[in-house]
Amino acid sequence: MLTTLAVLAALFFVAHVYLLFTSFGKNGFQKQKYLWSHITLWITGGLAFLIALLFAGKSVSSVIDVFDTPAKAALLLLLAFGLSAIAHTIVKTLVLPRYTKAAA
Repeated sequence: MLTTLAVLAALFFVAHVYLLFTSFGKNGFQKQKYLWSHITLWITGGLAFLIALLFAGKSVSSVIDVFDTPAKAALLLLLAFGLSAIAHTIVKTLVLPRYTKAAA
């Protein structure tokens, strides 16, 4: 089960990166893809949280064992949402103004 969850988390993260980079292209900024890039990042964080809840403290992995309490596992969710917020702020304030200027 750990392997399945880890593979799912990795696939959702790859989907996140793909959707993020393809949100900006010749066809302009694609809001739908950009939204889905954030959603896939949140799902990745949720899967990491689930992995930590299920396997932390069971000596399956020394990395997973770091998140041995529900509060520590919740930090993974906070990290995913925090990264999403930071990325959105960067895109909104730095990338989109320059991107729309270059397209004009």
